Amino acid sequence: MVQNNLNTISAVIPAKNEERNIFWVVKETKKYVDEVLVIDDRSTDNTSEVAKSAGAKVIQNEGKGYLEAIKAGFRKAEGDIVITLDGDGEHNPKEIPLLTSPILNGKADLVLGKRKNIERISEHVISFVTKLKTGVADSGTGFRAMKKELARKLNLRGRCICGISVLEAKQVGARITEIPITINRLEKKRKIAWGHIIQLFLVLRWMIKSKR
Repeated sequence: MVQNNLNTISAVIPAKNEERNIFWVVKETKKYVDEVLVIDDRSTDNTSEVAKSAGAKVIQNEGKGYLEAIKAGFRKAEGDIVITLDGDGEHNPKEIPLLTSPILNGKADLVLGKRKNIERISEHVISFVTKLKTGVADSGTGFRAMKKELARKLNLRGRCICGISVLEAKQVGARITEIPITINRLEKKRKIAWGHIIQLFLVLRWMIKSKR
């Protein structure tokens, strides 16, 4: 049954030094949503100006990092459904309707864009551990849709969103599903995500505590 009370969609896009990509990302995203929020994490280039010129609302994150950017976007989003995607152009905005459809049709509260290949081994490990509790194969994807009421229930403690967001959503009874997505290949170096070591510890601790 379609839930007619879910009428509007907001996109939350964390971005840092993405002036080369953010215009396209915002312009394409605006075709599928009612509001685009770019959370600028203290860029040293013209990310904010370019995002505004493309039609986005820009929120300054003052260098607090990706996770705090997501939280800021959740607090400011006005839509009934919130989409998150990256500002580097890795995600394809044309696939936004794929993620929102299960929510609009009343079949899910959280929809994750499942990647065919997860490049970082550390993400593989976190997703493997998290799957034991949730059944979710790709808990670290940056392309996701959820009801705003769910987004604002999540504490999102940790160094990144990997694992924790899905575990918290599962804890509050959210219906979670995954939809295969495509990834645009980008010519940029990926840094070693040392923070995933701490994140894995936090995920394991969360899972142990949740059994008590």
